[in-house]
Amino acid sequence: MNTAIRKVSSPGKSDHTAFLFTSGIKPDKNFFQKSELDYIQSEIKKKNRFITINRYDRLLFLQDVDKGTSESYKHAEQLRRAGDQLTGALNRAGISEITIVSDAPANEVMAFAEGMVLGNYQFLKYKSSPDKNALNEISIASSGVTSAMTAELTTLCEAVYAARDLVNEPVASLNAEGLAKAFVKLGKSAGFKVTVFDKKKITSMKMGGLLAVNKGSIDPPTFTVMEWKPAGAVNKKPVVLVGKGVVYDTGGLSLKPTPGSMDYMKSDMAGAAAVGCTLYAIAKQKLPIHVVALVPATDNRPDGNAYTPGDVITMYSGMKIEVLNTDAEGRMLLADALHYAKQYKPELVMEFSTLTGAAANAIGHYGIVCMGDCDADVKQAMNESANNVYERLVEFPYWEEYDELLRSDIADMKNIGGPIGGAITAGRFLSKFTDYPYMHFDIAGPSFGKSNDSYRGKNGTGVGVRFLFEFLKKKAARKK
Repeated sequence: MNTAIRKVSSPGKSDHTAFLFTSGIKPDKNFFQKSELDYIQSEIKKKNRFITINRYDRLLFLQDVDKGTSESYKHAEQLRRAGDQLTGALNRAGISEITIVSDAPANEVMAFAEGMVLGNYQFLKYKSSPDKNALNEISIASSGVTSAMTAELTTLCEAVYAARDLVNEPVASLNAEGLAKAFVKLGKSAGFKVTVFDKKKITSMKMGGLLAVNKGSIDPPTFTVMEWKPAGAVNKKPVVLVGKGVVYDTGGLSLKPTPGSMDYMKSDMAGAAAVGCTLYAIAKQKLPIHVVALVPATDNRPDGNAYTPGDVITMYSGMKIEVLNTDAEGRMLLADALHYAKQYKPELVMEFSTLTGAAANAIGHYGIVCMGDCDADVKQAMNESANNVYERLVEFPYWEEYDELLRSDIADMKNIGGPIGGAITAGRFLSKFTDYPYMHFDIAGPSFGKSNDSYRGKNGTGVGVRFLFEFLKKKAARKK
């Protein structure tokens, strides 16, 4: 990560300083000169809430974030966006270090800092002459902020950065084996167990869905099992995370058109990135909760041996699936992973995937489509956590009537349900491979940005990591 975060007692006399004013707090009259205060007031009257004062030896930045809403999670999002605005100003000014000073509540200061760090992300690996951001250190002088808070934010931002890096990597340098190696590296760094099944093992296990999608590829598939099981885990049964690891999706023989739909399909493993990097954050913070993450991985490229529309595939579960569209590939390999999850007798399974264009078309990049059969209180906790990090959930129907659209004349089920309720039939398809509390999260919309979106940036967003970490942290705390 290119940005260090630390707690300090007070800014140095020559430090570039950012003052965060929120919750009705006003500038300290003892710190600013009268001429400066007059200038600040005149800018506020102009409704300018981002003010810069040049003292020649250092710059002072004032960020006034008017609460403007009674909903705390929306205010937190305002603060993140304001933090990103400051990061942009600092980089344009060539400032490498900044100290944040604020008497605002600690959670508000940390939201502001979070926006700063996430907004400072860059993917420069393939730039011959990279224009690197200047900002590399953020100090926080706020009485309510602790070193533990800055350490947790550091870990969480590292995890989001890692997820973005994985999503931004092209398949030429990150095939299924490369993705598995990346998770092994994360496991060694954070201290969680990683086991990688190769093609021989996957074949012996008869994971038909994963093997079918892989048939047209020159690169072998992988199935990665990651586990964090601390000695003092509060849950007797694990939470299992499942992430779609299609490192590149052409659509197979049901070829996607391009440009527009195939250009960014290196991002089709964003679900895998989300669950693997969440495990990194959980383990690094040593959360007392038993979590397993499963990632089936391959690309979906066509050749003479590729699986075809009309094929009938025997899945890992034994169920026989009629393939009518090879571009509905994610559900094929996820089904094998969901069946594999049964052996853990999990308390809960949360599956993340860039699964359908239908989900993206329905709500755009503004949220995550979800559905499942969890208890209402679990769904409420998920929704609260998602709101807290502004990765909002939109629950779609999960009605049995949609199963009729998946009915096959020659097999147990079709792999697509047609144009009606495309995101829902995908979720219903996956549910047939579960026998535990299950939630499906379709992140096709928010996983990859084609234009800049504040602190989420452009290209890979790392969506899902902050939501999952928040949910699992709170879940662990409730069970203590």
